[in-house]
Parts: sequence; C-alpha cells; structure tokens
Amino acid sequence: MKAIVIQEFGSPSSVAVGELPTPDVGDQDVLVEVHAAAVNYPDVLVVQGKYQILPQRPFAPGKDAAGIVRATGAGVTHLKPGDRVVAQLEYGAFAELVSAKGAACFRIPDTMPFEDAAAMGLVYQTAYFALMERGGFQPGETVLVTGAAGGVGSAAIQIVKGLGGIALAGIAGGKQSIGATQLGADAVIDLSVPELRESLREQVRDATNQHGADVLLDTLGGDVFDAALRAMAWSGRAVVIGFAAGRIPEIKANYLLVKNIGVSGLQWSDYRDRQPEKVLAVQQELFGLYEAGAIRPRIAASLPLARAGEALAQLASGQASGKYVLTLQ
Repeated sequence: MKAIVIQEFGSPSSVAVGELPTPDVGDQDVLVEVHAAAVNYPDVLVVQGKYQILPQRPFAPGKDAAGIVRATGAGVTHLKPGDRVVAQLEYGAFAELVSAKGAACFRIPDTMPFEDAAAMGLVYQTAYFALMERGGFQPGETVLVTGAAGGVGSAAIQIVKGLGGIALAGIAGGKQSIGATQLGADAVIDLSVPELRESLREQVRDATNQHGADVLLDTLGGDVFDAALRAMAWSGRAVVIGFAAGRIPEIKANYLLVKNIGVSGLQWSDYRDRQPEKVLAVQQELFGLYEAGAIRPRIAASLPLARAGEALAQLASGQASGKYVLTLQ
C-alpha cells in the first residue's frame, strides 16, 4: 500500500511516498481505508526522531485517520465493514490502510466530512481533556490559550466558547489575530510584543477587568509560559500541553504558593491507553458540539498524500494557522 514511509529520521520537508505492507488485523483491531489524515505537531517531532514515543522503522507517521471500515477482528462488535469512522493512533495514519484498536475507532456523524473528522481527532481531544479533566473548567470562567492559531489552540478556543467560557487567544500577532477572532475569541493577547513578561499580564488584566485568567492552557512553553503564569487569577489552574516554543520552563514554586495556583500536565495518549471509556465519552460530546454548530475545525488546507512534507514543514515553522489535512483515495 502507498504511505509516507520514514526510513530514517530527518527533516519534515523531506518525507516521501513509498510502499508499506498491508497491516495485520488482530482480534481487537479494525482495518480502516483512510480517506483523510490530520497533520499534527507531534508528527513533526516523530519524523525528526524527537518524540517521546518512536516507532520501529520503517513506518508511516500520523495520529488521526478518518475513513471506512474494511474489516474487523473477531473481538470487535461495535463496528462493521462499511462504517464511517475516525481512528486515533500512535502512528500510521499517513497511509492508504491502517489497523487500529477497535476501542480507538469511533463512528462519525453521517453529515461530517472525512476531513473534518480527521481534523477533530487528537487536537480536540487534547484541548478538551486539558480544559476539563486537568484544568477543572467551569462555565463562565476565563481561559487563556497560548498558541491559539495552532491545532490544539484553535480547538481549545472553540471548546471554551461552546461550553460557556470566556476565551483569550494568545497569538503571534499579525494575521493570526483575524483567525482568532473568527474562532470566537473574546480577546486577542499579542505574544509578539516586546517586554512580554509585563505586557502579557497587562493585556490579560485589561481584558478581564483586572481579574486574570482562571485557566491557562499552554502549548508553547518558554518565555510565554513564564509570562502567562504571572497573568493567572487567584486559585487559577495552569495546564502544560507542550513546548512548541522550544524551551521547557522551570516553575518558581513560591509564586504558586502566593496565588494558590495549581499546575498540571497533559499527556493525552495516556487517557487513550489507560481510560478509553473517557476518550469515548469525550468524543461523543465533541461530535455533539459539532452537530450543534458550536465547534468546527479550521482547516488551512487539504493536500494530497504526496504533499505531506509541505504540511509538516509549515507546522515546524511555527507559522501554521489552522489544521492541515491529507486526503487519500
């Protein structure tokens, strides 16, 4: 079968289409004919050999695949051939066929295009778990989302609004502010300004009548996280999602004590592997928000499989605005 084949770790822009064997289907597995696959920032790290979980080579990257069930293992009873599904994977989505655990495959609404289903996989699950499970969000609270132009960030803005919150979109300025407004953000926080340490706090205070952010969802790390922590409200909750800015920050514990701030991390794949019943419940709620018109993935471009390198390179540059989706079949 055709797939993006990683023989050696390297530059995201250099990936190419090759051939891989048709995957085996175990008793608890589902074989999916892939019609759309989302490109996520962790895919960049996997291709570079920098991710915490690296497959044995050769392999196809990709963590979200939407398509049609072609076969099921003997132990899979909730799906059948012909069903339209989205599959959540550790790797393998950038291929014509993928074998996924049945528990990680979800039937998608009849009206949902495959591109939307793929784009609503990892990033929306991550954003929801960060906001609700780790951030303890309550309707009416203010949420600061850094990297709001990216996949997880844009998903988080929509979910916050869909669940009755106030969303502050932390972006790199310029045209990203237009996208944040289109997503429904209540205010835009410019992360590209000089003296970020003071400026970010002042921007958040101005946007919240001096209250600060009840929840921080941080995808960037580095100087942005350092500054954002100072913009938290009393008893705020900060959730560490990633370090797209490069530097892993160190937290001064005395600051947490003074403002009663809680900090937690999110590794979404642990929920997929340890508590699949929670992932299923969240996926059903996300589909419900989609059908109600409260959330829609912001797709920057749908590209053929052969142009996967372009999408990965765009994510690696930090300039992506919206989701990139690969189309197959």
